[in-house]
Amino acid sequence: MNKAKNNLLFLLYTIILGVIVGVIIWGFLRVMNLGIEFLWSFLPSQFNFPLYTLCVCTVGGLLIGLWKRKFGDYPEELGKVLGTVRKTGGYPYHNVFSTLGSALFPLLIGASVGPEAGLTGVIAGLCTWVGDKLKRFKKEVDELTAIGLSATLGTIFRSPMFGFMEPLESEKEAVLPKTSKIVLYFAAILSSFGVFILLNKLFGVSMGMESLQAEKTPLVQYLSVIPFTLIGIAAGWLYFLFKKITGTIAKRFQKYVILRAVIGGVLLGVAGTFLPLTMFSGEHQIEAAMSEMETIGAVMLIVIAVVKLLLTNICIDSGLKGGHFFPVIFCGVSIGCAVSLLTGINAVLCTAIVTTALVGHTLKKPLATVLLLMIVFPPRLIPVMLAAAAAAKFIPTPKFLIDE
Repeated sequence: MNKAKNNLLFLLYTIILGVIVGVIIWGFLRVMNLGIEFLWSFLPSQFNFPLYTLCVCTVGGLLIGLWKRKFGDYPEELGKVLGTVRKTGGYPYHNVFSTLGSALFPLLIGASVGPEAGLTGVIAGLCTWVGDKLKRFKKEVDELTAIGLSATLGTIFRSPMFGFMEPLESEKEAVLPKTSKIVLYFAAILSSFGVFILLNKLFGVSMGMESLQAEKTPLVQYLSVIPFTLIGIAAGWLYFLFKKITGTIAKRFQKYVILRAVIGGVLLGVAGTFLPLTMFSGEHQIEAAMSEMETIGAVMLIVIAVVKLLLTNICIDSGLKGGHFFPVIFCGVSIGCAVSLLTGINAVLCTAIVTTALVGHTLKKPLATVLLLMIVFPPRLIPVMLAAAAAAKFIPTPKFLIDE
């Protein structure tokens, strides 16, 4: 009887945890969007200053460097957060509030990163703190941080199934928890996602990537899955090449926290001045790339994608930290649009295959990749996306591109 009571009580705590996670994510993204609107829409409309982007990014880089020198080089990348949770069962929570600032500031100045890295670190810390307070639930408490991370990912990416699968799928296989724990995972994920959607409806805001719709595509065009997958994998190799280059340079300047952040801000400002679509996470720029691809042109779309792949790594390694998921998705869409213009094949099909191969090669998790991209591409493209994601996993990244 006591065991059943404890299980029900822990389920209730898990649901409440999910609600809290959803509120935190919604609040964070709402503040982020309001700050971006103020810095990049309201202020520029008040005066005409050609070097505005460069100045904001440079000053922002300086302020971020000062912040990091005082509070530490946070947030950690998503992979490191997940690795710490798997290894220790928890995550440090002594610096939760300073990590919130570290996660928010790069996003405000237009860094080419997503919010997932910072939010997962913050929520992992909070979940660990809650777990430390719930000592009565011995074994179950060990899962609380992992459950909170799944709820976070499912809500940030608006894909509950991705939130469930991404932390569980390794490069070798997907290891599912016991049925009783699966219930807890989905209780937290769905309560978090539900609260997030509810708050969006109540306050009349829309935060998320738009779903792309496509007309019927001739069957013969589906044969393009092989060459387009190879294009996406090649873009993945380029991502790892840039990551190795920027990581090597950053290690040499590891002690110079402020200098690295300022240089990152300057490079971000220069790129943003000449190629505005390379700034920000790319989440809201996907629609612009798709709708204006003929105006932008194939060559420029490829240039934008290549620069953004480089810029994302520059931002992360210079200290303007965040996640790489959203920027990489945008790069895949941008390259896919270019391929469509060059071949005449349906744009949504091109972008779906190229993006899936690119994301799949960087993530090495086929199921999680497809579950993530289902929020962008039509469900009928799932078979070709699965094929692209599987190929992207099993075609290895050249060893010289991997930063050991």
